[in-house]
Amino acid sequence: MRTMEFKMERTGVIEKGERVTVTEGLLPSNYYYTIDDSRAMSGNVPFNERLMSKEGLVTDVVQNERGYYVTVEFDE
Repeated sequence: MRTMEFKMERTGVIEKGERVTVTEGLLPSNYYYTIDDSRAMSGNVPFNERLMSKEGLVTDVVQNERGYYVTVEFDE
């Protein structure tokens, strides 16, 4: 199992227990991932840590002083 954190801008967009799909984006030196329909976005991921699964399960949604964060678990 592999977990990844995504930032979302507002509450209620993604719920715990939801299955989500992600789209991979490419930067000059990193990948980034967006939960489909642009609901949340990952930080930059180095090439050697590329995500192979494109579907995962939301295990947690939290709010802190920096915003809303979604944790997704992937089968890897």
